[in-house]
Amino acid sequence: MTDDDIEALGRDIIARQPFAADIGVELVALSLGKSELRLGLEARHTQHLGMAHGGVVATLADMALAFAGGPLMGEGSVTQEFKINYLRPGKGEALVARAEVVGSGRSQAVVRADVFAVSGGAEKLCATAQGTIMRTASRS
Repeated sequence: MTDDDIEALGRDIIARQPFAADIGVELVALSLGKSELRLGLEARHTQHLGMAHGGVVATLADMALAFAGGPLMGEGSVTQEFKINYLRPGKGEALVARAEVVGSGRSQAVVRADVFAVSGGAEKLCATAQGTIMRTASRS
């Protein structure tokens, strides 16, 4: 499978995710072992202090992890677990998550994602996450 095939598959998958559409997640780039997702920040994504809600940041990180590791694990792969560290408030026009596979085997891939807050064209790291993407039991 080429990187173009992987990106086309990723665009198809994200188009079939009602939740991604509801919150406005966009697939920027996808290749084997790497992903980049973007979310334009709106008032509905914020918490009472005016910054991106932690759940929104975590959702974007989780999706980036899954999109980076998924092509290595096959159709139907899912996040087995992940951990996130919040480093600074997610404020600005958008959040961008970039993920890369750290290592993988036959049944799981360990992936790292960084989430950046974009303001005035500048990016600031606001969270970092690491997780495991697993091949589902239905796959052989």
